[in-house]
Amino acid sequence: MSAVTDGPGTLPGPSGGRRADLARRIDGLLRTVPDFPQPGIQFRDIMPLLADADAFADVVAALVAGTPGPVDLVAGMEARGFLLAAPVAAVLGAGVVPVRKAGKLPGPVASQSYALEYGSAAVEIQPFTIPDGARVLVVDDVLATGGTAAATVALLEACGAEVVALSFLVELESLGGRALLPGRAIDALLTLA
Repeated sequence: MSAVTDGPGTLPGPSGGRRADLARRIDGLLRTVPDFPQPGIQFRDIMPLLADADAFADVVAALVAGTPGPVDLVAGMEARGFLLAAPVAAVLGAGVVPVRKAGKLPGPVASQSYALEYGSAAVEIQPFTIPDGARVLVVDDVLATGGTAAATVALLEACGAEVVALSFLVELESLGGRALLPGRAIDALLTLA
C-alpha cells in the first residue's frame, strides 16, 4: 500500500492531485527485490524510474519544489542518493556533497558510524567542502531505518553545516526511520507501509 506523505514534518511540494499522481508513477516504476542484499531484506530498486526520462525529471522537480528556502549544498548519500542529489543541486544552483562509505574519499575526512537494517557501517565527507554555516539539503532514495540519514545529519552538523531538510524518493514507514530524525523537516515523495 502506498500513500502520499502529508503529515507533520512534511515539506511543501507539488500539491494534491499532482503529488498523488507522481507517487503512483514512482510506485509503478519501483522494483522490489526480495532477499537482497541479505535474506529478509526487501530491496527497493529505483533503476527503472531513473531510466524513465519523464518520471526522473518529475521526481527532480518535486524534490526541488519541496526545498525550504535557498540552500548552499545538496548532500547525496552513497550511492543512489548521488543520482538524485546532483540534478537537484544543479536546478537549485547549489553545490553537491557526496556522502561516501568509509574508505572511498581521499583525506582528510570526517566520519560517522551508524547501524543499518542488516549490519553497521560508517559514512564520510571531506570537511573542507562544507563552509561554516552552509545550508544543506540531504537527499537520498530511501528512508528505511534512518541510520544512514541520522549519521549524515550528525556528520554535516559536526562540520559546521545547517541541515535544513531531508528529502527522499521513498519512505518505508514500517521501518521507523523518522524516529532517528526527531524535529527534522522530512519529505518523501512516496510512503510505503
